[in-house]
Amino acid sequence: MHGRLTMICSGITMATKHGAFPADEPIEAKSLALAAAMRATLPHADRVWTAPALRARQTAEALAVQASVEPLLADQDFGRWAGRSLEGIQEAEPEAVAAWMADPDAAPHGGEALADVAGRASRLLEDLIRERGHTIALTHASVIRTAILHVLGAPLAASRKIDIEPLSITDFRSDGRRWVLRACGIPASASGGRTGPSRK
Repeated sequence: MHGRLTMICSGITMATKHGAFPADEPIEAKSLALAAAMRATLPHADRVWTAPALRARQTAEALAVQASVEPLLADQDFGRWAGRSLEGIQEAEPEAVAAWMADPDAAPHGGEALADVAGRASRLLEDLIRERGHTIALTHASVIRTAILHVLGAPLAASRKIDIEPLSITDFRSDGRRWVLRACGIPASASGGRTGPSRK
């Protein structure tokens, strides 16, 4: 194979643990310990990238890798919903939540639509297909799901049927012309927890 991309989902935070939309907050101590335990099994990489969020950078630090920040790996921006529970928002804004759940182009929270995240993930894959060697990317469930859909040629509506656990590993391979999905959802260990309401 020409190239390899290993996406690792960032560790769990208090917001995502309790089913809230992700906020820029630190990961829990348990996730730090689980990430540290992954060091011995982490394959060699020619380059390591991380999303800008604190939880992604802390995951990279726990893995003891030197990572460059890559903006295309950023989590979906949930605007004014960040840090709030889905249940609470459903009570306050039922029509907005219904629109967000039904339409990948909708962003009633004032942040990014899922289609925007998918566009970033597609650009990343298209740029990286020209690179030889192995890339490790510390990122988030929304980016990993949309990357999977891009590779499979599946509609964005299928995103809500893909569950990406914290610290799980998704592996892609390339022959320089196309990507294939090699493995998906490999757990670091029994990580448990939830990845927030964006997985629903």
